[in-house]
Amino acid sequence: MIVSRKKAKNGGAERTNGAVLAGALDRLDRVRVAVVGDLMLDRYAYGDVGRISPEAPIPVFRHRRTVAMLGGAGNVVRNIDALGAKATIVGLVGADGEAREIKALLAAEAGVRARLIADRLHATTVKTRFVAGQQQLLRADDETDGPPPQALVRALAAAARTAVARADAVVLSDYGKGVIATEVATAAIAAARARRIPVVVDPKGSDWSHYRGATLVSPNRRELEDAFGKPVSGDSAIVAAARALMKRYRLGAVLVTRSAEGMTAVTATEAHHLPAEAREVFDVSGAGDTVVAAVAASLAAGLSLPDAARIANAAAGIVVGKLGTAVAYRSEMFTALHAAGVAGAERKVATLASAADRVALWRRQGFRVGFTNGCFDLLHPGHLHLLHQARAACDRLVVGLNTDASVRRLKGPTRPVQPESARAAVLGSLADVDLVVPFADQTPIKLIRTLRPDVLVKGADYTVKTVVGASFVQGYGGRVVLAELKPGHSTTATVARLVR
Repeated sequence: MIVSRKKAKNGGAERTNGAVLAGALDRLDRVRVAVVGDLMLDRYAYGDVGRISPEAPIPVFRHRRTVAMLGGAGNVVRNIDALGAKATIVGLVGADGEAREIKALLAAEAGVRARLIADRLHATTVKTRFVAGQQQLLRADDETDGPPPQALVRALAAAARTAVARADAVVLSDYGKGVIATEVATAAIAAARARRIPVVVDPKGSDWSHYRGATLVSPNRRELEDAFGKPVSGDSAIVAAARALMKRYRLGAVLVTRSAEGMTAVTATEAHHLPAEAREVFDVSGAGDTVVAAVAASLAAGLSLPDAARIANAAAGIVVGKLGTAVAYRSEMFTALHAAGVAGAERKVATLASAADRVALWRRQGFRVGFTNGCFDLLHPGHLHLLHQARAACDRLVVGLNTDASVRRLKGPTRPVQPESARAAVLGSLADVDLVVPFADQTPIKLIRTLRPDVLVKGADYTVKTVVGASFVQGYGGRVVLAELKPGHSTTATVARLVR
């Protein structure tokens, strides 16, 4: 059973300070989560629709590109990895090209180990979504119907026991594709209970008997109603339904995700209602994966259920603001947990990975993305003039900011005057700047190659040939802008005058 460590006057758990929770994220480095479930490949076919077919009253989809990523239980491990924890995944794939794609994608996740059972009679599950602009037009599923043969179930159960033996928490990711058959779930739960580690379940269907004995089950509201057997409305009804299911299936707790109404965490003695964190919702696909990943990693790190739920709530708020099967990176989580007391300027500072997600979203919204870079030490009117011109050339401006170590290599041991955090905060406070991405390399070429800006901006003291990344950007049709300089302003000259 999970219980809260602190009590508040209202009878619920005392609200842990956001800064304390943000600091707790560092503890996730030390945990490993075993994920057992339905592994699949998510494909997103992006394009546009400009006309209706003359053959039938249907849109003509003009395909532009396809992106493949891990889905189902695979998205759970992506989220665990993005939070800085480690994961071992147990799943079933076919002997096909899609299985090879999944293995390559898993290999690219630094903190993930894979224990995959392959079967030539089982097709790897693939979900293909056709997206025009921000609108999903159609989803096409390729999958094998029915449960896997008993021999495969036994192999999956054995692999699950092995993974659990080296884990600090377990996630059962049930998409109804057959992996979480009774024997597999029972084996994983029994192995986890023997080691006294938490089991978190993302459920499917109305029968939860194969989750019996789990530490926590995290349904959405519809899944709660399916399992309970009738509709529920309002906080008290949700709590009552959750407790009835806890008693029926001997569950430690239930965490109900309620879309715009947030989350409700229920134990035998307490209930905690958390408001939704999302400011703008683009896509809810995969949000349940994010929740169970964050809760399991947080419980494994020793956090209480209310605190784990708050971390999961913040993570869900991040991913629903992105398009496609997305993840919440630790840097984004750190900012989100600090959000109540953090200026908007600091919320603009991002790692390269989270910046790539943001830029991809802007592109899908039809925005032109610009990029410029510099040290921006002792911000002066010359900097403001350059940034204003850069923003005028695009719809969203990303600024690459040299880290302190990078500035020292470029400017000498006495620079920068202002530390990286202060320089980033000042840049982020400017209306012309939409995102600040610190980088430690000598040049920003890695950022440029990753973000692929539509517009690359530098000062007119450069030529197009000497701008780092210019040929790369021009190679895919982007353009290079040389911004007019405002004479008489220089950080180096200002520092020299101060020294004199």
